[in-house]
Amino acid sequence: MVHVIATIQTKPGCMEAFLKKFRRNVPNVLAETGCLAYQPAVDVASGLKSQAPLRKDVVTVVEAWENLEALAAHLQTPHMQAYKEDVKGIVENVSFYVLQPA
Repeated sequence: MVHVIATIQTKPGCMEAFLKKFRRNVPNVLAETGCLAYQPAVDVASGLKSQAPLRKDVVTVVEAWENLEALAAHLQTPHMQAYKEDVKGIVENVSFYVLQPA
């Protein structure tokens, strides 16, 4: 299994529009072979002293895939290509970590 933590920085004020477009694609991704989890998350104030500062206009995507092949196939699907085109005007930056259980 591999985990992916993707950080998507939206353009200022565009996070809700981004989330609407992202959520429309979630059922397509969850139906893919090898997808175990795929969910957007946003920072929340917890009151915990050690929490990093809240990030404005940032969506974190938490994913789990059966293997690297499933993740690679996911990135090539027609619905992901369409999604990337749909959000390109409201996304400033995307970065991600691919992790394996330790």
